[in-house]
Amino acid sequence: MLFVVTIFVCTFVLRWPLVYAEMQVAAVEHTVGLRTNGTVVAVGRNDYGQCNVGGWTNIVQVAAGYDHTVGLKADGTVVAVGRDDFGQCNVGGWTNIVQIAAGYEHTVGLTAEGTVVAVGSNIDNQCNVSGWTNIVQVTAGSWHTVGRKKDGSVVAVGWNGEGECNVSGWSNIVQVAAGNIHTVGLKVGGTVVAVGDNTQGQCNVTGLTNIVQVAAGWRHTVGLKADRSMVAVGDNGNGQCNVNGWANIVQAAAGGLHTVGLKEDGTVIAVGDNGNGQCNVRNWHLKNMQIAAGYYHTVGLKENGTVVAVGDNHEGQCNVSGWANIVQV
Repeated sequence: MLFVVTIFVCTFVLRWPLVYAEMQVAAVEHTVGLRTNGTVVAVGRNDYGQCNVGGWTNIVQVAAGYDHTVGLKADGTVVAVGRDDFGQCNVGGWTNIVQIAAGYEHTVGLTAEGTVVAVGSNIDNQCNVSGWTNIVQVTAGSWHTVGRKKDGSVVAVGWNGEGECNVSGWSNIVQVAAGNIHTVGLKVGGTVVAVGDNTQGQCNVTGLTNIVQVAAGWRHTVGLKADRSMVAVGDNGNGQCNVNGWANIVQAAAGGLHTVGLKEDGTVIAVGDNGNGQCNVRNWHLKNMQIAAGYYHTVGLKENGTVVAVGDNHEGQCNVSGWANIVQV
């Protein structure tokens, strides 16, 4: 499950380092879109009200957890809707926030001062961030929270049963990504480090070089190279790591069991599990805008602000045909 996001960008130019993997707002069973006027739309599963965003205004970033949705406002305050049994929507008192992230049942906010706040499930200590300082990026896995510091070091709290929080020795990191139970870091020189669950080889990244963006799927890790080719390691049971022939890629996204690449010409390529049609992107033309991968569905933002989606739609999470003026998905 990928619930990690950061500030939105409307036009992508390949540069180093990239942080596009964190822009995704396609959760497991709902999809969220941010409009140019700061309002928000959402479709899909709504049993906890996670799609009740119709009244939101002045939003500059959105994030999606499993059953909740979070919005960062231009004034640095935060709003949230959806499941709140662990208090993951208790963000009403937050101020001076510059980035948000959403895990399975917790919500994280980065302040302008570089400190971090978190609410929601703290069963595995994933909200124990009160002592963090000098943070410049936050990301949330399912049950752990990761922060990248200004000096390139990394901190992490939460479930550590597979060692996914063992990042204390990392340095010179320019991007972090959190998978389900593994954590990936991109270093200044284009090499990669990873810790956590390695049952499928998703942390076997020591040989990767010239990487400019990393993305973490359920049990696989994807890297976009400076020459615009792709590499992937980890679970390949559905072919989600079969990216060796890809070229001219400007953004990569990792879903649960599939991998998506946006090409320089605006076309899209995808491999992996296609049981719900989530890889049926061959006819897409996005003009270098943005892609996002949920667990079983794929979303694309087009140059004209409309959105396309394919894959699992049993909760209506792909019903985006009427969306317009979108700047982040």
